[in-house]
Amino acid sequence: MKKIIITLIVLFTINSISVKADEGMWLVHLIGEKTYADMTKRGLKLTKEQLYSMNSNSLKDAIVLFGGGCTAEVVSKEGLLFTNHHCGYSNIAASSTVDHNYLKDGFWAKSKQEEIACPGLSVQFLVKIEDVTEAVLTKIKDVKPEDITTQLTTVLNEMSGKTSDGTGYETRVSSFFKGNQFLKFTYQRYTDVRLVGAPPESIGKFGGDTDNWEWPRHTGDFSIFRVYMAADGKPSDFKAENVPYKPKQFLQVSIKGVNDGDYAMIYGYPGGTNRYETSHGVKLKIDIENPNLVTLRDARLKAMMTEMVKDPAVKIQLASSYAGIANYWKFFDGETKQLIKHNVLAQKEKEEKQFETWAKGKSEYDNLFSGIKASYDSWRPYAKGRVYLNEGIMGSPLLAASSSLKALDDALSAKEIKPEAVTKATAAVKASFERFNKDENTASDKSILATVLNMYYHDVDANQQPIEFYTKLKTSYGDLEKDETYKKFAKDVFEKSILLNAARFTAFVENPDTAILHKDLAYSTALAFINNYNNNYSKFYKNFISTNYAYGNKYLKGVLEMKKGQALYPDANQTMRVSFGNVKSYSPRDAVNYKEICTLSGVMEKYTPGDYEFDAPAKLIELIAAKDFGQYVDKKTNDIVVTFITTNDITGGNSGSPVLNAKGELIGLAFDGNYEALSHKIAFDGELNRTICLDVRYLLFVVDKLGGAKNIVDELILAK
Repeated sequence: MKKIIITLIVLFTINSISVKADEGMWLVHLIGEKTYADMTKRGLKLTKEQLYSMNSNSLKDAIVLFGGGCTAEVVSKEGLLFTNHHCGYSNIAASSTVDHNYLKDGFWAKSKQEEIACPGLSVQFLVKIEDVTEAVLTKIKDVKPEDITTQLTTVLNEMSGKTSDGTGYETRVSSFFKGNQFLKFTYQRYTDVRLVGAPPESIGKFGGDTDNWEWPRHTGDFSIFRVYMAADGKPSDFKAENVPYKPKQFLQVSIKGVNDGDYAMIYGYPGGTNRYETSHGVKLKIDIENPNLVTLRDARLKAMMTEMVKDPAVKIQLASSYAGIANYWKFFDGETKQLIKHNVLAQKEKEEKQFETWAKGKSEYDNLFSGIKASYDSWRPYAKGRVYLNEGIMGSPLLAASSSLKALDDALSAKEIKPEAVTKATAAVKASFERFNKDENTASDKSILATVLNMYYHDVDANQQPIEFYTKLKTSYGDLEKDETYKKFAKDVFEKSILLNAARFTAFVENPDTAILHKDLAYSTALAFINNYNNNYSKFYKNFISTNYAYGNKYLKGVLEMKKGQALYPDANQTMRVSFGNVKSYSPRDAVNYKEICTLSGVMEKYTPGDYEFDAPAKLIELIAAKDFGQYVDKKTNDIVVTFITTNDITGGNSGSPVLNAKGELIGLAFDGNYEALSHKIAFDGELNRTICLDVRYLLFVVDKLGGAKNIVDELILAK
């Protein structure tokens, strides 16, 4: 195979991929004249410099990457942040106890002294963006094809990290258009972030899993935090003497409301799309990846819920993990159905035929799709086993934590044992198990382990299983066709593992010994599956990833050439983007028309006292009955608007993103997409795609009228 040649494309002068109405998560610093013209035609009243500027303050300075994968916005001159409830969920849960259950009852700081520190939580402000394509391509130009993905990761990591200029800035280099462009993003991270407010879970998660990804929607999905800094203005870890962050820019909050057709703009950090995926990738997702992810997550969720309903303390303990698993359980299920419903596979095949017609006579693209097909065909037989390893076997928190011991095992088993390597691995193990023990619920985990071992045996090709493990299991515990066999084994794992015995585990890490490690049932089980994959199948995956990268890079190079002059945006990859559209009602199917807003009247229609998903606080019911809506009332409906929908293009990572009107004022928070368009990571639907947004007036109503935290509202600049 020839070495991969990645051609530099000057993307500043090239546009690509014909887009449908409202499609596009645009890089904020590369908004072209055509795109800006489209924005102003829709109603935008701001200049390009107000959207993004390197030399003066702009909207980008009010937007932060929140935690590890959400967006938040600065809304006051004292560093107040709005984001989604589900983005702040783990921090709200971590701050809660049975006696002070902020998940259940909500939390409102009536003064800065009452705000709660959130260890481990940080926010990042974007400082600047630089094109480093040429530098990256120079570093990988001589890399062998089979090593390209590994080496590229190494190169990008080497070019990222903390700067050495004394600013404390961090940089990350990201790939765009499947390796045809590389940009370096510089951030400033603040690590003193405190919880200011959160509604009761019966508001913040109203509708639960039933309403997730659905419209109409009545969820008050918000939480409030504050960023702090040292007195000299520099980032600082939590200190009592720290002061509120003084932002370069913050958003004014509009309580004027929305109308069908209004301009809407969303800034944020969308996590990932793959809209340049080929038909072969879509088929693998539909046939193997998604259905098995759904099946395995469903089993884990049932085991967790069984324990959560028994004990409020367990509900708090598992709440964040459960929410994360459940969110994408429904997404993967819906994505598969919508990919099939919208015939995305045929769309991709049509696009590929068009490409082949264009590429005739261009030898560089000869046999491109036959090569892609061969790559997928070679991996397809092993894809299910990898899903079952990652989502099934490693879906047991105990086995996932146990797998972290392998680095220590390797250090102890090396021909020449290096004390520094053992010390480093031991420290990592200690840290890993501190995190594990904090969240571990043995009852649900025991059930998960028994279930996934059973499922793996029955669902994965017998030739791809760790034969020795299942042989021993049968010999020691009984018939592998019986559920009881796996339950008996799981019971022994949890009773005998040193990893669940604090005294024995402490003794082990103080004097680590591979003999003890390999006798441990939890570690030996994890190792059996890891070694089975690493020794027999990881080579196929590595080859699949490297060849797919090469083909994808070449395909995108061709697409960029073929579509030159048309609108351009790269796949989402947790870099700052802006999308624009309109508030808009829609008709998802025959005889069904959805309005653009949902109100508190709809909350009352769904309200079911005592229900796990559709209960509501007594005080909210009282406020609704009294129509005590204050300045937040919607004059058209004489009600509180809870949510609204727009045509904006977003994806995971945009949770908490500000929804802005034509003047750049905050009108809502993006928090979900609609079920009818869950194919959006692969293919945008210009007719049915909707972003579900929390109306900021409902947020303020809950803070003020229900929470009694008028101090928070008083801190804002309201546009009336």
